[in-house]
Amino acid sequence: MRLLLLSNSTNFGEKYLDHAIEEIRSFFGPVRRIAFVPFALADREGYTAKARERFAREGIEVAGVERAADVEAAEGVFVGGGNTFRLLKTLQERGVLDALRARVRDGMPYMGASAGTNIAAPTIRTTNDMPVVQPASFDALGVLPFQINPHFIDADAQSRHMGETREERLREYLEENAAPVVGLREGAWLRREDASLRLGGRNGARLFRRGAPPEELAPGAALDHLL
Repeated sequence: MRLLLLSNSTNFGEKYLDHAIEEIRSFFGPVRRIAFVPFALADREGYTAKARERFAREGIEVAGVERAADVEAAEGVFVGGGNTFRLLKTLQERGVLDALRARVRDGMPYMGASAGTNIAAPTIRTTNDMPVVQPASFDALGVLPFQINPHFIDADAQSRHMGETREERLREYLEENAAPVVGLREGAWLRREDASLRLGGRNGARLFRRGAPPEELAPGAALDHLL
């Protein structure tokens, strides 16, 4: 399997996908036409146009996804960010989830950002998003054996906010679930090439496992052991 999973699509002070564009070029390589899944946002037409304009500058044509046949015919796919619950619900309702899983397992390059990264995990239980809609199930693509928490934010010791930190939320997840969680900070990504998994980008990540202290992961870390 080939996966490129971005924590975020836009870094502060940079334009859409610019922070990861070298990695994106390397990942898609000779692929000149990809399918874009815009289901995580309400304005799907506008979202597809945004992706189309950005990839056109890389010489890559973008076709919007409406149904399973669009994924089945694709050379590669990019699933954009937004609300993970809305994304998964729409994938389920349109019959795209199973087709997407099959194509990815057959080797089609899969790129995700934020919500699109969330659904690469077994479930969407570690998303940060509000459940604005109710999917039939939380089960996602399952092309990775662990969970991901994009946009991971470290606790601010100076903050007066008394609600749970992101780390505390992920510890709650591990009280009820056994799958490890990779907390991807903004600017970071995961790249899988079959049995190889690497952490790329900036700012690194945190690995959370039941019964163990969190582990800091530096950019460039090999994470093959999680597969």
